[in-house]
Amino acid sequence: MDSNSLPRSFPCYLVRQDDQGLITAQVETITLDQLPDGDVLIEVAYSSLNYKDALASQGHPGVVRRFPHLPGVDCAGTVVESSSAEFKPGDHVLVTGYDLGAPAWGGLAQFVRVPADWVVPLPQGLTLRQSMILGTAGFTAAQCVTAIGDRNIDPAEGEVVVTGASGGVGCLAVAILAQCGFRVAAVTGKRERHEWLRKLGASTILDRTDVLDDSDRPLLKARWVAAVDTVGGKTLATLVRSVQYRGCVTACGLVGGDQLSLTVYPFILRGVSLVGIDSAKCPRKSRLEIWNKLSGNWKPEQLDALAQEITLAEVPQVMEDLLAGRAASRTIVRPTDGL
Repeated sequence: MDSNSLPRSFPCYLVRQDDQGLITAQVETITLDQLPDGDVLIEVAYSSLNYKDALASQGHPGVVRRFPHLPGVDCAGTVVESSSAEFKPGDHVLVTGYDLGAPAWGGLAQFVRVPADWVVPLPQGLTLRQSMILGTAGFTAAQCVTAIGDRNIDPAEGEVVVTGASGGVGCLAVAILAQCGFRVAAVTGKRERHEWLRKLGASTILDRTDVLDDSDRPLLKARWVAAVDTVGGKTLATLVRSVQYRGCVTACGLVGGDQLSLTVYPFILRGVSLVGIDSAKCPRKSRLEIWNKLSGNWKPEQLDALAQEITLAEVPQVMEDLLAGRAASRTIVRPTDGL
């Protein structure tokens, strides 16, 4: 589509707040002039759904600063208009993180307009659809694996444990780690996902209770060489106390709590590294390096089968599933289908 054939209006998933404070979220039609200012106008082929998007659909004040709000921290599509020399109409691109979807308007729409420095050229080796199956979840998982590799942890030294393994970040972390030669212990509370996780590369399946120790012991038995934690709270504290000497724990979630009760002993006696993973503000140089890995040797072999594909009309149900912890794997959205 070129700029001369742009539609007068287009669909999006909009969150509103009325005068009484009631939050509603539904599919609406808006016009291009309602989009925020930016250097690049993109026609969205795919977006994806993440936990932050579900929070945005509820008007969560930590995500939404003003109403109306358009969620969607990921999108991929084709450049339609550009005032940046770096991008031209017809380019295939993706956007993840920065302020997209939180607090700025996001990608759950047929069109988005964003600053040029948010835009990443679609890497060779990925389709637009595949880039959104990965999305922020895959980008986050890849940062976790990078942090583990940066500490020269050898796959031969033992297992890496991944919590929340049936979720978006978790399942992609399992797949990428297995592809890198690690033995992976996948933690999930969903028994129906055990065989699926084994197919992704998990060598061991654990229950959530296996990585939850309520004791006040400063150190626990050393079990894993590294950990990817998507949960936080007591689970994260258990993992820090349970990794081996010079082990690495990466932290990227808080569904299990935002408090962390620890002593310094794991750090000064075992030399454990606790690495925080932030995807939204990742510097551009590192961002491009991560996407190159994800389009190359780290691209999961089963990537195309890792997502369900839905329309904007189906978004509310998946948002509910995300908030209730019922969602598994990845969900991608085609914003113009089924309307």
